[in-house]
Amino acid sequence: MAGRRALGRRFGWLWASFAVSSYGTGLGFGAFPLIAVLVLDSGPAQVAALAAVGRAVGAVVAVPLGPWVEFRRKRPVMVAMDLTRFAALMSVPAAFALGRLSFAQLLVVSVVVAAADIAFKAAGGAYLKTLVPPEDLLVANSRFESTTWTATMVGPPLGGAAIGLFGPVTTLVANAVSYLLSALGIRAIGGSEPSPARTGAPRLRARDLLEGWRHILTHPALRPLFLNTIAVNGLIMASEPLLAVLLLDHFGYAPWQYGLVFAAPCVGGLVGSRLARRLVARFGQHKVMRTAGMLRACWPLGLAFAQPGVPGIVLIIAVQFGLVTCCGVFNPVLATYRLDHTDPDRVTRTLAAWQISSNLAIAALTAVWGLLATITGPRTAIAAAGVLLLATPLLLPRREKAPQDETARSMRVRSEG
Repeated sequence: MAGRRALGRRFGWLWASFAVSSYGTGLGFGAFPLIAVLVLDSGPAQVAALAAVGRAVGAVVAVPLGPWVEFRRKRPVMVAMDLTRFAALMSVPAAFALGRLSFAQLLVVSVVVAAADIAFKAAGGAYLKTLVPPEDLLVANSRFESTTWTATMVGPPLGGAAIGLFGPVTTLVANAVSYLLSALGIRAIGGSEPSPARTGAPRLRARDLLEGWRHILTHPALRPLFLNTIAVNGLIMASEPLLAVLLLDHFGYAPWQYGLVFAAPCVGGLVGSRLARRLVARFGQHKVMRTAGMLRACWPLGLAFAQPGVPGIVLIIAVQFGLVTCCGVFNPVLATYRLDHTDPDRVTRTLAAWQISSNLAIAALTAVWGLLATITGPRTAIAAAGVLLLATPLLLPRREKAPQDETARSMRVRSEG
């Protein structure tokens, strides 16, 4: 029987909190480089440093946060990270109003927000696993994914209009307030959450810091997925600034055209996330994830053939729509698969390690591809990323693995029998 699957009031509050912060992030898309350029007269090198250094240093700062969060109740941590992001972001409009805003402050705020993002996502993934039954994880992750793409579709155009009407820090204020509302929503979830039991010494150990990576790299299914997603996300994100230069500088796209070629394809993410559960029910988790993972690598090369005018806009929207649709299917299935294959006592460290590695890879590849574009031109660099992406499906797992929790449970049943 068709219809929306009910996941309960507590999940409803979590989803509402996620939606509020996602729309705030969408509204604030590109706010930091925009403020750096319009308010601080920063050059291209400073803008690139703001993007790369903030992400990279934030990831390094987040390394001890994974094990720290693992052994604490997740909901208070999520609230704390929301409030941290609210305070950090609100410091920017406050400094702007006082005439004291500096590039160094933007850099520090970007580091704090990046680290808090990683800690929040790690705690949120672990909390979700305790909040909904295993059979509903894909439903929950698909709803999060569809919300993300909807916010990405409508947020940046509205944010651009708000900046034009109310000034350069407007969307940053909206983003900050969204984190405050998210914190209030998470507190409203209610219910009890037991403190995670910890064995061994109470102090943070080197083993705790590395446990997430150890679990990923020794797991036969997660290891190839980890390497695949890092490579794919890194190459796609490294090409985005180059595409901006190509479209805005070389081809003379108007800002609304540039926004259109990125906002319109997000409909594909919404479609893909809605299809994910049905596809898994029909073809199985492993086959859907592998097929979507292979298909998403085929699209970005098409961006190297972009050209001025309407034909170029149509081409880019078509390519981006195909890519985003595949990502919309792949991402919630991957998120569910990763939770299924990770024991509850190491979920936070695993998710934190995954996010930290992804952020570091994106920062490094963005820097490398910026240098490559300087030498060869943005179109050639975009093409190089597209060609390398064609090889990334080789990293996907070839055979399906049973979830660890189910395997361990079946082994215990057999041994007891």
